[in-house]
Amino acid sequence: MKNNAESKPIFEATLYPYRSLPPEVFWWLMAGVTGVSFTTGLAFASIGAWPILGFFGLDVLLLFIAFRLNYRSGRLVETVTLTREELLIRRIQPSGKVIEKRLQPYWLQVDSIPTSEEIGAPPAEIRLSSHGKVFSLGHFLTDDERSDLTEALNNALSKCRAMPELQ
Repeated sequence: MKNNAESKPIFEATLYPYRSLPPEVFWWLMAGVTGVSFTTGLAFASIGAWPILGFFGLDVLLLFIAFRLNYRSGRLVETVTLTREELLIRRIQPSGKVIEKRLQPYWLQVDSIPTSEEIGAPPAEIRLSSHGKVFSLGHFLTDDERSDLTEALNNALSKCRAMPELQ
C-alpha cells in the first residue's frame, strides 16, 4: 500500500491551447461576415451576376467550418502530475481519447525545444526522456510558456529527487 506522503502531488499543471477568439465573439464575427457577404451578393445579383451570391455563401460556410475545426482542436488538454514515484502525463484528445504516459522521475530529463525559424520545421515542444523513451508535450504552448513550464518541472524534479526516502 502506498504511503499517503508518497502519492501526494509535488507538481501539477494543466495545459490547453489558447484561443484568442471567445465563442461569443465568434458568433458576432460570423453574423457580420454573413451580413456583408449577403449584402454584397445581393448587389451582384441585382446587376445580373446571380451566381456570385452562391460563392459568397460558400465563403461563409468555409470560414465557419475552419473556425469550428480550430475550436475542436482547442479541446486538447494535457495534465502533468509529479509524485515521488512517477510523473503522470494525461493527454485528452479532442475526440475524447485518453493517452497516459507514466515515467519514473529519478532518471527523467526535461528539455524545452524552441521554435525553429526554418520553414516546415516540426512544432516546438517540451521533450521528456527517460531510459531511451521520449515523450513530448506542450507543442501548442508559446516559447515563453514552454520555458516557464520546463523550468518549473525541472525545479519540481530536483525537489522530488532531494526528498529523503520515506520508510
